[in-house]
Amino acid sequence: MKYLQNAGMKKSIHTPEYAFVLKKLVKMRKEANLTNRQLAKKLNRENSFVWRIEHGERRLDIVEFFWVCEALGQKPDIIYSELVSLFKQQNKSSSD
Repeated sequence: MKYLQNAGMKKSIHTPEYAFVLKKLVKMRKEANLTNRQLAKKLNRENSFVWRIEHGERRLDIVEFFWVCEALGQKPDIIYSELVSLFKQQNKSSSD
C-alpha cells in the first residue's frame, strides 16, 4: 500500500514503472527482429501504433499488452511477473 501512497495523482504513463514497461517492450521487439511496422502489421494495427506506444504517446492497456506479448512470441504472464519484480525493486529503492 505504501506504493499507492507514493504514487499520488501521477498518471501511470509518466512513472518510472511505465518506463520499465516501454523498455521491456522495445527490447522484446528488437529480440524478435521486428520493426515497429512489422509488429503493427502482426497486430493488424496502423503503422504508427507501436511507435506511439514505445515513445509514450499512447498508453498500452492490459489487453493490448497481452496481444503485443503474444505477437512477440512471449508469455504475457511471465513478462508481467518480470515487470512486477522491477516495480517492487523501484518502490523499495525509492522508499529508502
